[in-house]
Order: sequence, then structure tokens, then C-alpha cells
Amino acid sequence: MSNAALRPCLTISIIFFFFFLFFSISSLPVLGQDDDGGKEMNPALLTYLTSMTYNRLSNITGILSSEITKNFDFCIKNPELDWNGAFNFSSNLTFLTSCVRQTNGDLMRRLCTAADIKFYFNSFYDSSGKNTFIKPNKNCNLSYWVAGCEPGWACSVAQDQKVDLRNSQEMPSRSLNCQPCCAGFFCPHGLTCMIPCPLGAYCPLAKLNKTTGICDPYLYQLPPGKNNHSCGGADKWADVGSSSEVFCSAGSYCPTTTAKVPCSSGHYCRRGSTSERRCFKLTSCDPNTSNQNIHAYGVMLFAALSTLLLIIYNCSDQVLTTRERRVAKSREAAARSARETAQARERWKAAKDIAKKHAIGLQTQLSRTFSRKRSVKQEELKTMAQARTSADSLLPHVSPASSSNASSAASTSKKEPSNLTKMMRSIEDDPESTEGFNLEIGDKHHKKMPKPKTMQTRSQIFKYAYGQLEKEKAMQQQNKNLTFSGVISMATDTEIRTRPTIEIAFKDLTLTLKGKRKHLLRCVTGKIMPGRVSALMGPSGAGKTTFLNALAGKATACTMSGIILINGKMESIHSYKKIIGFVPQDDIVHGNLTVEENLWFSARCRLSADLPKADKVLVVERVIESLGLQSIRDSLVGTVEKRGISGGQRKRVNVGLEMVMEPSLLILDEPTSGLDSASSQLLLKALRREALEGVNICMVVHQPSYTLFRMFDDLILLAKGGLTVYHGSVKKVEEYFSGLGINVPDRVNPPDHFIDILEGIVKPSPNANMNYKQLPVRWMLHNGYEIPPDMQASIPGTNPSSAGGASSSQAHDAGIPAQSFAGELWQDVKFSVELKRDNIQHNFLNAMDLSNRQTPGVARQYRYFLGRVGKQRLREARIQAMDFLILLLAGACLGTLAKVNDETFGALGYTYTVIAVSLLSKIAALRSFSLDKLQYWRESASGMSSLAYFLSKDTIDHFNTLIKPLVYLSMFYFFNNPRSSFLDNYVVLVALVYCVTGIAYLFAVLLEPSPAQLWSVLLPVVLTLIATQEKRSGVVNTLANMCYTKWALEAFVIANAERYSGVWLVTRCGSLMKSGYNLKSWSLCIAILVLYGMITRLLAFFFMVTFQKK
Repeated sequence: MSNAALRPCLTISIIFFFFFLFFSISSLPVLGQDDDGGKEMNPALLTYLTSMTYNRLSNITGILSSEITKNFDFCIKNPELDWNGAFNFSSNLTFLTSCVRQTNGDLMRRLCTAADIKFYFNSFYDSSGKNTFIKPNKNCNLSYWVAGCEPGWACSVAQDQKVDLRNSQEMPSRSLNCQPCCAGFFCPHGLTCMIPCPLGAYCPLAKLNKTTGICDPYLYQLPPGKNNHSCGGADKWADVGSSSEVFCSAGSYCPTTTAKVPCSSGHYCRRGSTSERRCFKLTSCDPNTSNQNIHAYGVMLFAALSTLLLIIYNCSDQVLTTRERRVAKSREAAARSARETAQARERWKAAKDIAKKHAIGLQTQLSRTFSRKRSVKQEELKTMAQARTSADSLLPHVSPASSSNASSAASTSKKEPSNLTKMMRSIEDDPESTEGFNLEIGDKHHKKMPKPKTMQTRSQIFKYAYGQLEKEKAMQQQNKNLTFSGVISMATDTEIRTRPTIEIAFKDLTLTLKGKRKHLLRCVTGKIMPGRVSALMGPSGAGKTTFLNALAGKATACTMSGIILINGKMESIHSYKKIIGFVPQDDIVHGNLTVEENLWFSARCRLSADLPKADKVLVVERVIESLGLQSIRDSLVGTVEKRGISGGQRKRVNVGLEMVMEPSLLILDEPTSGLDSASSQLLLKALRREALEGVNICMVVHQPSYTLFRMFDDLILLAKGGLTVYHGSVKKVEEYFSGLGINVPDRVNPPDHFIDILEGIVKPSPNANMNYKQLPVRWMLHNGYEIPPDMQASIPGTNPSSAGGASSSQAHDAGIPAQSFAGELWQDVKFSVELKRDNIQHNFLNAMDLSNRQTPGVARQYRYFLGRVGKQRLREARIQAMDFLILLLAGACLGTLAKVNDETFGALGYTYTVIAVSLLSKIAALRSFSLDKLQYWRESASGMSSLAYFLSKDTIDHFNTLIKPLVYLSMFYFFNNPRSSFLDNYVVLVALVYCVTGIAYLFAVLLEPSPAQLWSVLLPVVLTLIATQEKRSGVVNTLANMCYTKWALEAFVIANAERYSGVWLVTRCGSLMKSGYNLKSWSLCIAILVLYGMITRLLAFFFMVTFQKK
């Protein structure tokens, strides 16, 4: 026996339990043997003896099933089923009858006892594990060797010797009447007994090959010098690697262990088959075929899937274009509706003109109208006064001094439109107008800031106007003669939704970088107010972005001192997060969405949940019009790979994402950078219209044009080091600097001149008698602020020379002991740890919500995110198609190259499958989070739900979890053709893809794209190498159990090994024990893979929320 045939003792000893069943028939008597042994046995007695022998074998199954379950449950799932699969000879007992006839009824005395079986399998191994022969025993040894000791031969015991087949301690002396082993049995070399062959084996009597001297089909030779010795039966049964000649050959089937039938045409027979199987249609199965050729199905599926993927690849854009066309048609319908409302507006105007003729009865009619709608309480007088004021605003103003000319004034006013009509026409004619208005008082001074209680958004005006039109239509249907009181009641019966205001005041605001002793901001005092646009300017390094981050509550890794008041109270800015908009310097928008889709998603997630959809549409339309995005509303924003809108348009979309949520405080970091003068003015006009509605706007700008500069209300000018140089009205900045002796030259832009001075490029005029470093101190003196001690030397009247400053600095530095390299390294490490800690604390900061806005909950945001991600995936259909095509090719190649090996149950092909599917699925899953990190950080900082974002991504990726295994198996299964079912392989692959997708999420969240891809490639290869180690130590075994590849490979092998029965039992148990697999662990493997996927998803979500950068 070869070294490759060796297996551990426990592996082969399973045979002991199976064949022990045969030996329980010890009580069966030896019947029908003639005295001379030469006469033919009675047929009736022969049939009876055969039947009795088999019945005893069948009834013994339940006796040893508990022992089999206890010791061999790792490879035997159902003892009774496996017993029937190996030793159920009920369909054909011919071989047993023939053996009884051949031995003249002496069969029971020739069968191996339990002690023989145990000795047979234990003799394969010694302490070194290298023996290939049975050890000497009492029947076969160096001094005593009978013919029955030769392979394929067996002997009988003496007639007077009692044989207990259940005795596992002592081997009986068996050396009489030696003869060849019966067909259907095998007789080991070195033992004088025989054992039945299992189903699926072919154990005929051997024939001598005179050319080679070998007994075919077995591999033993006749003993030399014994001319009367002939070839006997089979000599061994073990795994397929060491005893393949016993297995029924491929292309044939063996209904019994003594008959082999060639497979007929249209059928196929695998190795070890007991029956032939019909081939599928469209397959080629010639006679003696070992496996059906189902490549045709693979080619058909390959062609069908490739065609489908090509259709998706080429038609995905067309599908979205068709949808956009349908949306455009609905927009045209809305335009027609708008024209109809315009006609209704003219009828409304005509009705009001008629009603003005009855001005004398206005007082009585108003009282009657409002008395029906309001309760008679203390508020009745106040309500009447408001209604009377509204009515007067609709009438032309009549001066008391000219009451006699009231009729002429009234007749003149007939030709002039009312205030409401003027307002509606002004909106239609000039949608970008910056006019302000007040419905309650009819204020015509549009430059005046409205009071907080009467601030209204553009969407409210649209809502008001269209609401009046709808009311008019309803009333016209009831009464075509519309009265003036009806008009007044409609005009006054409005619900005005005001936008809350945020005023931020700051005093001695100082930010110091932790661990560096460096001031980023210092002693900044001032206020930014609602309804005003404040410009923040200064040279590079002045702390402009740091100042904005401090106001927005985003400054981390800094020590902040001073106070910040929100509406005069010490409150956290995070309490107003839902009504604060922050526009980052980078244009962080979704490139695979259109302009309108970006704005509409932000509006739906960040506007109030109870705001009607129509109002949200009006808000989005207002922003699109004000930013001049009408012509590109249906254009994709674009990415690096795919060209979209221009840079200036992208910048405006970036600002529009915050405008659509109707903020009360809008902070912008360099929104005009990269824009031309016209685009900058368009953007600033839109921001000024927002300010007229009470929005507090603060923005960083670089080198604005003079026209743009004059459009700001306030200016905050910072010097290097974060010191304030000026904070006040834009109109007075030149006057202030003129007082310091700094005059702006002709044809020089004032902000450019001031920044050049702060940079030190331009020196102040000699009359100023100061340098640029003294400007912050001059501002402190101008406002009476306290001057820090280290800046006292810059106070006018003291010596401002640099020598004094240098000596002070040198004295300060001299007081600080010099640090060693280790000390500096420790400080840097400490600073990094503190920075991480501050970021984590900032991410989990929870403040009381004072914004008075209830945004959509997690469930509704999940629905919004789901729609957005689905739309993005549809636009990425070409990339998805390429992923599927690569999976198809991988399945075809691996299925063709890694054919199923019956000895390992296809472990090699499944190993390649685990690596390939893990690698390809991880690379594709990385795109879910790696490419949208910046967008997520921005959206989560604005208050959108991180859970909804994560769940929507994962939900859409479930499509790949279900489809990718199907795509891969459509090639691999039909080219590899394993014995396991398609469904079993599909379930394992689904669990595997689900697991590796979660791991990919974790890599995408924690690592940058390049390292994440590298880890996705290396991890499955390394884990598979660990999981497939044959000789494992305790540590390696623990590591292997932690590898997901081990459980995936085990599930594949188990599903395939379960299909091997009968003659394959020894091979199955040996292979499973060698690999450490358990046949009953298939469900456990699937559960562990799914559990890995869930755990990695939880970790990915935790790290996504914890380590996000706001």
C-alpha cells in the first residue's frame, strides 16, 4: 500500500463499526453443509441461508447506530441512511448466494471477527505512521504462513471451534480449507478472513495477467513457488486514492458488487455509481460517459447574461433620459396651470376694482365678515384693526387734507394696480429682484430690513398668492359676483410661516492650537446680525476659515476662550444645527445626480417634515431661479471621469444645497473662489435676497471686485494671527482707514489695498506713522477693547521698533526650556491622541434642539436615501455590467481549469471560488462608501441621519448579494459540474458575498481607497492559506477558525461530500477528518458567514459615525 493511501487510525477504524454488523450473526448456524463437501447444496436451503444471513445484517443496524453517532457523527449524518447506501443488498443477493455455494455453507466461519477488523486497520500505522503492511499475527507471521495469508484468499476455522464474531479482543485461529475470496468480498493481505465490499464497489475474482504477473484488476502478485495458488478476490477497501481499483469505474455502473454494466447512450455514470443517470436535454452523452457535458447550458447562460448586461450597459442612460422627459412634460403641464392662474389673477383684479366702488360700505361689511369668523372676545378689536389695515393697504391712500378730492383720487387709482397685484407682477417680471415687502403693513421701502415677526420666505409669498387664487376660484363657482369683503377676507385669512432668526455675538474669541502654543484667532470681538451679509477678509493665515468653524461649532483640536452668545444667550450653536447652513470651500456635491436632484434631496431631508410637498417644490424652484440654474437643472453635475456642468455652476449648486433648507444662519467658505465677476454677482444677489428674509449670512471672500465689495453690508477684516483690524459697515471702512492715515489710491480696489497692507506688500503712507502690525492694536484702542500684555509694545506712543519686540520675544523664548527630540516626539504623539479624542467627542456631541424645526425621521430619510442610491446605481449600470462580466469570465475559467476531484470533493475548485468571489465582491463593494465620504461628512454634519444613509447603501447592495452568486454559478457550476446541487452552492455563495461585502464596508470606512483595495486583494488570499493548512498547531487552528474563508470552504465541501455514499464512506470520513470538517456543520457555516457580515456592518457603521470629519 502506498504512502498516499495512509490515513489516521481513527479514519479507517470507521470500517470496524460498519463491518461489525456482519459479525453479529455469530448465532446463525452453519446449515446445509454436506459431509463430503462435494455435493451441490439444496436450492431451498441455499435460499433460506442467504435470506437469513441478510435479514440478520439488516436488523443489526439499530444496535450500533448509537456507537456510530457517538464516534463518527462528523462524517455520518444519518447512520441508517448511510448504512442502506453502503450495505443494502436487498435488490440483488446473487453475490451472497454464490459465496454461500462456493464455501459450501461455511461463510460464517470465514468472515472476519471484530478483533480481525480492528487488527487490520491498526496495523496500517505504527508510531512513525509509515507502515504499509499488516503486522504479523497468530495466523500470519514469519514462522507460520498459510495460503489464506496471501491477498485475495481466506481460510476457515476448525469445525469444533466456536467463533464469536463480536469478540474484539482475540483473533480466532483460522488456517483450514484456504481458498480464493468470494466475489463481492475482499480479503486483506496478512489476514485469513474476508469482508463484504460496499455498494458502488466492483469486487470480481481476479485474473492473472501473464505478461505482468499481476492479478487484474487488482495490484497484487501471486506468491512465488506456489504453482497451485491462483488469483483470488479483492484484497483491500480504503479511500479512492489507495484502492481505486475497487471502485466501480467511471462510465459504468455496478448494480451489485460483482456486476459492472457499461453506461448506455443518453446516460452518464460517475465513479462508484450503482445506477446510470439520464442526461439533460441539449447535452451530449455518448456510451460509457462518466459525466454529462452541460457546457451548452453554460454557453447559453453566458450568452443570455452577456446580452442582458450589454443592454443595460448601453440603455441605462436612455432609461433615465426617458424618465427626465416625462418629468419635463409634467413641468410643462405645471406651466399651463400657471398661465390659467394668471388669467384667474386678472379676473381677481377686475373683481377688486369693482369692489373699490363700494368703499363707503367697507367698514360695515368688514365687521360683518369678521364677526362670522372670529369669536367675540378681547382679540376682536385687534383682529378688526388688522383687517382694516389690510383693507386700507389695498386702497389708494387718501390724505386728510384732501378729502374733498377723494372721488378724483379713487377714479385715478382705478388705473393703478393694487399692492398685491404689483407684488405678483414684480415677481413674474423680475424673479431676481431684491425687493422686500410686508403684506400686513404694505411697506414700499424695500431697502428697509423687515421686522423679525413679519419676515417671510419667497416660498411663503408664492404659497400666499396661489392660495388666494385657489380660494377665488372656489368662491367664483359659488358666487360669480365676488364682493370686496370676500377679497379682504381672503387677503387677511393667511397663515404666515416665519423663519427664526439667529444673532451671533462674540467677545474676546481666542483659539489656540493644542500642543503648539500657536494662536489661530485672538481677541476677536463683534457681532453678525440677521438680515445682513457679512464679508470676512484677510491675508492667508489670518484664520478666516478657523473663525467660520468656530462660529459653526466645528473647531476641533483647539483651546477656545472667550464667549459666544446666540441671540444674547449662552447656548450651544449645535442646538440650532437644523437651521444653520454651512457651505464648504470645496464643491462637495453628488456628481452622478442632476442639479435638481441634488437640490431636491437636500430640501426633502432638511426642510420641516410637516411642510407640504408643494411648498418644498416652490423652495427648490426659487433657489434654482435665483442662482440661475434653470438651463442646467436636468444636467448631471459630473465627476472627474465624466464631464458635467462648469466649475462656476457647480459652485452655485454647492451654495444651493444650503439655501434650499431655508437656513437662519448661512456660513460660506470662499463661495466666489474660481468664479468670474458675473457669476459672483449673480451668487451674491441671491444671497442678498436671502438676507432680506432675515437670514444671517457670513462668508469668506478673496479679492472681490469693487462692485461685489459694495454689495456687502458688513466687513470683518483679519490680520495674520487672527487679530481683528476692522469690523463694521462696508460703507465706513474707507472712512476708518482714512482716519488712520491710510488712503486708497485712485483706481485701486479698496479690499485689495487693505489686504496688500496686511500682507506687508504695500506700506502705509508716511503720514500714518505706523506699520501694518499695529493695525489690530489701533482697532482695539478705537473700540476701547482690552489689549493683551504681549501687544502693549505696539500701542501708539511707545517705541514700536522691532528691537523691543524682538527682545521681548527672545526673553519669552529664553524662559522656555529647550526640549529633547524624545520630548518633542512625545508632545506630537500626545497632540495626535488629543486630536482624535476631540474629533470623537465632537462626533458624539448631543445638544438640545432649539431650532423649532422637526425634520423627517430615520424611516422617511431612509426612503429618500434609498431612492437616491437606487438612481445612482442605475446611472452606474455600466460599471455593474463590467463587474458581472468579470464574474462570468472567472466562473467559466475556474470551472474549466479546476475540475472536481473525487478524493477531495472538489476542494481545489472551491478554494479558487472563495478567493475569486471574495476579491471581486470586495472591490465592487468598496465603491459604496469610498467614493462618497466627503458627501456623507457634509450631510451628517447638517443633521441628516447616518443610519438611514448606511442602511440605504446596504439595502441597494443586497441586489449584488443575490445576483452576483447567480452570475458566477451560471458559469462555474455548469463547467465544473460538482455533485452538490445548484441551490446548495448558491446559498453558500450568497452568505459569502454578504460576509465579504461587510468586510469591504469596514475597509472603505477606515482606509483610503488605495489601501482599502490592497487589503481587499490580500485578505482573502492570506486567510485562505491559513484556513487550508493541513498540520495546524493550536494557534494556527484558532486563527483558521476565525477566518471566514474556512467556513465558506467547509460549507462548499460539506455540500458536495454529502452526495458521496456507499463505497465513498471511507474516503468521505478520511477527507473530512483530515480537513477538520463536520458533515452536520453546513448550517453552522452559513450562520457564521452571515454573522460575520452583520458584525462587520455594525463595526463599519460605528467607525463611520465615530471617525467622520465634520
